[in-house]
Amino acid sequence: MKKITIGEAARQSGVKVPTIRYYESIGLLTAPSRSEGNQRSYEPADIRRLAFIRHARELGFEVGSIRTLLALQDDPDQSCASADAIAKARLIEVEQRIRSLMALKAELEIMVEGCGHGRVDQCRVIEVLADHGQCMHPHH
Repeated sequence: MKKITIGEAARQSGVKVPTIRYYESIGLLTAPSRSEGNQRSYEPADIRRLAFIRHARELGFEVGSIRTLLALQDDPDQSCASADAIAKARLIEVEQRIRSLMALKAELEIMVEGCGHGRVDQCRVIEVLADHGQCMHPHH
């Protein structure tokens, strides 16, 4: 079976070369074998693992959660309750973020709608930004 270079691994998995090296350094990806010229040599399983990590990161999973999910994937005979719990926790985070973004959207809409398109001294956007007390929702 032909070994895959780090550049080709990056192309196939969609993960950039420095990120692959980072994943190796933190243990998400095992260090690959090396050629006689000391170049990294990857297997197809490494490419699948990189794609898994990339997809999990795209969905916003933290490194610790990904580490747990990879461990679960490596032992497929166990219960998937831990994977379900990790995904449910991420869903709750996303739902909270959506609520926060919707409140922010509503506030910005009010700010923009209140703009009279006149001069800056009459600008609702500047007025609201200058006086946090005029905000509809407290921000952190």
